[in-house]
This record gives sequence, structure tokens and C-alpha cells, in this order.
Amino acid sequence: MTQEKGEAGAMASWIIAPVVALAAFMEIMDISIANVSLPHIAGALSSSQDESTWVLTSYLVTNAAVMPISGWLSARFGRKRFFLTCILGFTVASLLCGLAPSLPALVLLRAAQGAFGGGLQPMGQAILADSFPAERRGMATAIYGIAAVVAPTIGPTLGGWITDSYDWRWIFLINVPVGIAVFGLVSALIHERAPSRDPASRSPMDWTGFGFVALSLGCLQIVLDRGQQDDWFSSPVITVLVLASAAAFVLLIWRELEAREPLVDIRLLLDRNFAVSFGLMLMLGFMLLGSTYLIPAYTQSLMGYRAVDAGMVLTPGGIVMIALLPLVGRALNKVDLRLLIAVGLVVGGLSLLWMTNFYLGISFGWLVLARATQAAALAFLFIPINTLAFRGVPRGKTDNASALINLARNFGGSIGISVASTMLTRREQFHQSRIVELLQGMNPAYTHYTHQLAAALGSTPDSQVTLAAVYQSAVQQATLLSYLDDFKLLGIVFLALLPLLLWVRGGKGGGPAAAMH
Repeated sequence: MTQEKGEAGAMASWIIAPVVALAAFMEIMDISIANVSLPHIAGALSSSQDESTWVLTSYLVTNAAVMPISGWLSARFGRKRFFLTCILGFTVASLLCGLAPSLPALVLLRAAQGAFGGGLQPMGQAILADSFPAERRGMATAIYGIAAVVAPTIGPTLGGWITDSYDWRWIFLINVPVGIAVFGLVSALIHERAPSRDPASRSPMDWTGFGFVALSLGCLQIVLDRGQQDDWFSSPVITVLVLASAAAFVLLIWRELEAREPLVDIRLLLDRNFAVSFGLMLMLGFMLLGSTYLIPAYTQSLMGYRAVDAGMVLTPGGIVMIALLPLVGRALNKVDLRLLIAVGLVVGGLSLLWMTNFYLGISFGWLVLARATQAAALAFLFIPINTLAFRGVPRGKTDNASALINLARNFGGSIGISVASTMLTRREQFHQSRIVELLQGMNPAYTHYTHQLAAALGSTPDSQVTLAAVYQSAVQQATLLSYLDDFKLLGIVFLALLPLLLWVRGGKGGGPAAAMH
């Protein structure tokens, strides 16, 4: 009888896994699905391109504010109740976003969508972590990883296809049937974990602590999202936001370390394994979204690819991740976690350094191969890092740990995109100035090139047609070099993370939980 119950419980766990992963997939994809649709949204709602970017920013700000406190909300109101509330709120907000009559309305509704979505990732991962025994948790994390790692790469492609084929409103409306289905399945399959009976957890909401969370993370998210656009510290608004974020962050740490039942359990970072996992997950998001931003931009700006074609460069990498994640999940119980992470860091770093050999005539096949190699590295990173993070976390702290780990990945992605776009602009200016220095008559190579170009164009070396072609070529080369510099930076950063593995305790994924320190 006990064996039958165990088999029934195992079967239920495998049914639960794709359901909660689908909820997380829906929310993560919405972070990036609207990116390529902004020109269409701006045109349809009579706004500028700059104003339309608040559709992205508002979502990220509220998402960042709610995610770290989702563990406290789960303990206070019950995990299933909180999870269902997030699913329902996200679905309704998606419907209203698709029906929004104006840009201000859409921005406010996207903020609501981001707030409800802030609980979906942490709760989904926490439910998976508690539904499986330690020896099977790697496979559960693999299923969640398909949502967390593949969704950001599919979002822009799917968004572009929906916008081109139908209407931008459907990038939001598509969530409605999925949300309804997930709500019904979660209601039927997941048992409520009752709210905590600890009297401290029934205390009133710490609005001061929440204010520090919202101010520090919200301001930081705005800075990361709009910093390059506003030229960073030359903008008084960006400067004020940075100072406000830093001050609120210091006050948040002080407040949460003093609290008996903190909104954000920062004490988890005192555990060495969890702290290193937090840093590695931050950098995983950095590389994932940083490279996901760079590769389509490279193919579109330099090679003339359409948005859908650029997305197809990423799609095979997603298939590679889906294929490898279960295999890595099985390997957790046989191989030291540090070795798996090291493989991921080395392969990921070398694949990005390989991308520094890209050139203007590179074939579609080589682009796909380079991205697929990088995607393989991500499969070796996501599951072992998550397993390492949860190894020493007590069962009652799973929700809090999941909130912090997912926050690390999301903010790592925001930092990756911000750094990549900033460096792209700065290095393009640098390379263009250096190339222009060589475009003068005293340079024999320049003279020879202009004569060849003039002959091909049927003009003279000093004609406007020839000079315009020379300048266009110089700009193109400067842009290419700036992309290569970005790939080099990402690759070096990843290889530089290897020494962090010396700080964590070894062991396989299915081993006993280590004691907290």
C-alpha cells in the first residue's frame, strides 16, 4: 500500500511539473515578447518610440518589486492561494492589456501584469522543489529550466511573428487561454500548503520594508532599462534614481536583518553555497539575455535579416537546451555539481570567444552552430546552480530562496542587456573614430581602395558617391568590431567565474542537504 502511494505521489509530481513550468514560461516570455512590437504599439496608440518603451519598463519595475517578497506572501496567505491569485491576476491583466485604448492605460496594465507575474516564477520553482525528493529534483529543475532558459529566446521571435501575421494585441491576448487552463490545472492538482502558524508571520505587512524593496529594486530597474537611452549620469534623473536605489538598498538590508520575519530573507545569503549560487545565477541571466540581445541585433543591423529570420538563429539553440536539460538532470546524482558548472562556464565562455570571429559574410549555419554551442553551456549551468542553491535550504525557506534565485536571474538579464547595449554604443564610437583617422590621402591603402571602389561604382575617387560608400563601409566595420568586443567581454567574464567554485562544498545533486551556516 505504501509503495502504491509512493508511486501515485511520484506520478502526481510529474503531472504537476509541466503545469507550474507552463505558468512560469508564460510570465518569463512576456518579459521579452513585446520588444519587437514596440514600433507597432507606438503607431497604433499615437505615441513616440521613446514613450512606448515604458510598456517594457513598467512591467519590469513592478515585477522586480514583488518577486523578492513572494516568499513572505506565500507564507502569509498560503502557497496555493497566492499562486492561483498570481495566475488569475496575470491572466486578467493580459486580457486588459490586449484591449488597452491608450498608451497610459497599457503602461498601467503592464505594471499590474508585472506585479502579478512577480510571484509565478518563485512559486513555480518552490512547488517543484518541494514536490520531488532530492534524488529526483534535478529532473524537476530540468522541466522548470525549459521555461526559465528557453522562454526568453522564444519571446522576441513569437512576438515578431504574431505582430507581423496578426496584430500586436495578440501578444497579450494569447496568455488568456493558457492562463485559464493553468488556473484550472493548478486548482485540481496542487494541494494547499497552509499559511504559517508562526505568530510572527501573522504580523501586519511591513510597509516600510516593502517601500525599501520597491524603491531600491524599482529605481535600479529603471536605471538599467533607460540608462543608455538617457546617457547615464549626464542625466539628473538617472543620477537621482541611482542614489535613491543605493540608499534604499542599504536601509533594506538593515531592516531585514533586524526583523524576526523579514519580507526578504537576506540571511540566506550568509550560507556560502547559496551566496555563490546567487552570484552564478545572476551571471547566467547576464549571459543569457545579454547574448540573446546581441545576436539578433547583429544579424538584423549588419546582415539584413528580418526579425523572424533573426529569431530562427536562436531557435535551434532552444531545441538543444530542451534536449540537454533532462540529460543534465539525470547526471546530477552521478557527477559533482562543481564539475557540471565548470563545464558550463568553460563551454559558455569559449563559445562567446568563438563569436569574436564573426564577420559580415558569415553563413546562417555558422551563426546557428555558435548559438547552439552557447545554449548547450546554459543547460550545464541552470540545473546544477539551482540544485546547489537549494541544497542547504530548509524546507520552510524554499519559497524565500526561490524568490531570491529568480530575482538574481532576472536582474542579471537586465544588467546583461544594459551593459551590452551601452558597450555596443561606446565601442562603435571608439572604432569609428579610429577608422576615420585612416581615411585620408596620405594612407596608400585608402587611396588604392577609393580607386577600386570608384571603378566599381563608375565614378571618380573624390566623388560624393564614392565618399558616401567609403563612409558607409567604415560605419559598418566599426559596428562589427563593437559587437565582437561585446562577445569578448561576455566570454571573459564567464571564464573569470570559475574560481568561485572553489568556495562551495562539493557533492552530487542527490546528496544530503548540507547544514546551514
